[in-house]
Parts: sequence; C-alpha cells; structure tokens
Amino acid sequence: MIDNDDDIGKGFVDLREVPTRTGIVTPDVKSVRYSRTADARHEEFVGLAAAIALDVVFAEILRVRDIKPATYLGGGQVQTLAELVKSEKIELLLVDAALSPIQQRNLERDIGVKVLDRTALILEIFGERAATREGVLQVELAHLNYQKGRLVRSWTHLERQRGGGGFLGGPGETQIESDRRQIQDRILVLERRLDKVRRTRLLQRGPRDAVPFPVVALVGYTNAGKSSLFNAITGSGVMAEDLLFATLDTTVRRATLPHGRDIILSDTVGFISDLPTDLVAAFRGTLEEVTQAQVVLHVRDVANPDHPAQAADVLKVLADLGVTGETVPIIEVWNKIDAISEAETEAGRGLSSVAPVGKVAASVAVSARTGEGLPELLAAVEKALAQDARLFSVLIPHESSVETGWLYANAEVIERGEPDDEGTRYVVRVLPRHRAEFSEKFAGRITGLDGSN
Repeated sequence: MIDNDDDIGKGFVDLREVPTRTGIVTPDVKSVRYSRTADARHEEFVGLAAAIALDVVFAEILRVRDIKPATYLGGGQVQTLAELVKSEKIELLLVDAALSPIQQRNLERDIGVKVLDRTALILEIFGERAATREGVLQVELAHLNYQKGRLVRSWTHLERQRGGGGFLGGPGETQIESDRRQIQDRILVLERRLDKVRRTRLLQRGPRDAVPFPVVALVGYTNAGKSSLFNAITGSGVMAEDLLFATLDTTVRRATLPHGRDIILSDTVGFISDLPTDLVAAFRGTLEEVTQAQVVLHVRDVANPDHPAQAADVLKVLADLGVTGETVPIIEVWNKIDAISEAETEAGRGLSSVAPVGKVAASVAVSARTGEGLPELLAAVEKALAQDARLFSVLIPHESSVETGWLYANAEVIERGEPDDEGTRYVVRVLPRHRAEFSEKFAGRITGLDGSN
C-alpha cells in the first residue's frame, strides 16, 4: 500500500551495503531483426548493471525461437533460470527486453525472484544519477508512468466496504485502484512542478540569449566521452567516468575559439538504444539545448566496434527532436583515437575504416584524454559558425514594426540603423534552420552583405 508521496516512485533495487545478487539474461530472438550483434547488446546490458554496482553472479545470452506472450522466454528456459536462481541465491533477475506487465508478473511467479526489464533498469540508473531539481522530477515522472501499468495484487480482501444495500452497490475501491489513483495524482503534481521549472529555465536563458554567444551542443551515445571532451575544451571539472550514464544533467560553460570568438558549450545526457519512450519525453526539456544549438558536435567512441550502430541511434533521437544535418551543422567528433591499438590500425579496423553517419559538416579525430586533435576540432567549429550563419541587411517599415520582435527572437541582431523615411534597417545573422522562414517573411526587403539577395 502507498501511504504517502515519499513511497511513490521509489527505486526498484534495494541499494544496501551488500550489493544485490543479480542474474542477467539477454534474449536473442530469432524472429527479431536487431541493429547490432547479440554480444554487443549483451555487453552493453552488463555495463548498465555495473552502473549501479549490482553483484552480477551470472550473465548469459539466451537464444529464443519465438517470443512467448505469457513469459517472453520459452518454458524450458524459465525452468532452467528458476533452478539457477535458487541454487545461486539470486535476488534480482535483469532481462534485456521490453517486458509487458503480464510477462514480468509471470516470470516473477515462475522463477521466484524480482524481475526487471531494460526500461526499469535504465530508470533505476537515472534515478540514482539525477542531481538537479529538474532531473529528479523528470526521472520520477517517467518512473511513475512506467509503474502505473504494473500495479499487480494477488489478493482482493482489501476491497473497501460495499456501498448501498443489497445488490444496488458494487464493491468499493480496491487497493490497486487506490494506489493507481494516488500515482496519477502524484503525476499531475510532478507535471505542474516541471512546467514551473521549465518556465524558470526559459527566464534564465533570456539574458544568455541576449549575449551574442553561439551555442555549441555535445551529443552522443552514453560513455562516448562527451563529458571528458567538455572538460578538455572548457577546463571544467564535470564528472567523467568510464561508466554508462555517468552524468545526466545538462551543463553549460563558456569556451573560446582560436580567433577569439566566445561560444557557449553545452554537455547533454547520453543516448542509448531502446531508450524508454517515457524517459525521452521526460528529458525533452533538458534536450532543448540541442534544438537551440548553432552547431552540434556528435561525439563517437570509434574505439568501440559497435560505434556505427550507436551513431545511428543518436541520429534517430536527434531527428525526433527536429535536429538534422539539413537544419544545423553537425560535426562528427571521432573520440578515443588513443584507444585504437596498432594491430587494429594495421588490420584496417582503425580510423581508415570509420565513415560519417548521415550528413555532416566535418569529421575530426580527437582524444579527449590526451588532447590530440582538439585544435582541429575548434577550428572546424569556427568554420561551421562562419559558413552557416550569413549576415543580411533587412528593412523594417514603420508600419511593420511588429516584425522586429521576430528578428530578435529568431536571429542575432548585429546592428540597428537609424530610422529614416522608409523605416529601420537591421543587420542580422540568420541560422540555416530559420533562413527559409526569414526569406519568405521579409521577401523583397533583404540584401545579403556579400552582395546576394
């Protein structure tokens, strides 16, 4: 029973002084087309378990012919797992799949231990890592939306007293309905609080937007080295460990390019394949930094054999946010080149085998650990900012002064001329994502400072 707000949204795993004895299984379903090998998926899932310091007793890949509606796994596999769990005194079983509430309940009943799927494990990690107020609220909201459909009771004796007399009144509210109602009430509270936090963030962003510093956002698969690269460029001390989802909350710092131009560098949460939908929605506000960026640095761990599939996963999430190579310059940062062995290079599996994924403005090989390639990366950022943000002169007639608000909201106003009989002329820098609307809105009144119209 949920007695108060503090009980709602608590973690699934009991983080005691003695780590929870855990078993891990990665189903490899014959009828499912995966974007990566079973070994790569299994290694990543084991890495997720390591992110919250579980005591992994066994980790196996299970070949599954077809997904069983009741238990996902085959009957023989469930029985084998039940025996293994009992003999090894396992307390928690992690399954690298998206289990339905029924499948999760049946597995727990048949195996006799708590079962978590991929979504639940990622939620658990995010719950432990979130540090800011917004991050904590986002994780709890995603957690409750996941938990809402998984309230299962094996008893009915806590139904409340019947109302009315005879057959006129049905059974009262059951305990499950009460818990579900409390969770829904809590969700509404969290949504209101998040909305307030986001409005506050927009107000805080106002003064920063008024300063003509372009925003450059770091994105990439989790553990690709974004935070290490962020620290190397800005000289900051953001947490950077060889750990999945080491950092969750967005961090921004000022950095200076080779020719003295200042930028705002933003480090965002890492992506991962099959990221829970609720979690993507919850962190959409945090990822607003990416949608507002003038340049996106897509950090890839080229020392990881699975990096092409990881890059494709990142681009998919970016596309969902409306960020593509057509709307904003994307520079691929091939990180961890110091970790590519000589043997791999000689075998043709080093940098020579790496190819850009999607439309990119440039590709730069770097090592955030040694600093190799960082000057070339900053030069590429400077070039992208210079090429993809042209200057235009636009005339705003006196009777159309309301259009001035659009300029300040969607372009960088460099200079405001003195009003004359025709109106006021502005010199503005317009990014590619706004250029089509700019051209349509101010047609006939635009002159490119390079002489073009």
